[in-house]
Amino acid sequence: MITSKIGENAGLVWSALQNGALAQKALKKATKLKDAELNMALGWLAREGKIAFDVQEADTVISLQ
Repeated sequence: MITSKIGENAGLVWSALQNGALAQKALKKATKLKDAELNMALGWLAREGKIAFDVQEADTVISLQ
C-alpha cells in the first residue's frame, strides 16, 4: 500500500515540475508533502531517471530530465 502512495506523490512532484525547475523548499510548498513523503517521491523519480538535481549554495534545485 505504501508503494502506491509513493507513486501518487511522485505524480504530484512530476506535475509540479512540469512548469520548470524548483528549489526543494519550493517543491515541498507546491506539493504540500511532508519531508519524508517528498524524499520518497524524489527517490522514486530519481531511480527511474526522470529528474535531475543541481546543488546550488544552500539549496537543491530539481528539474525534469
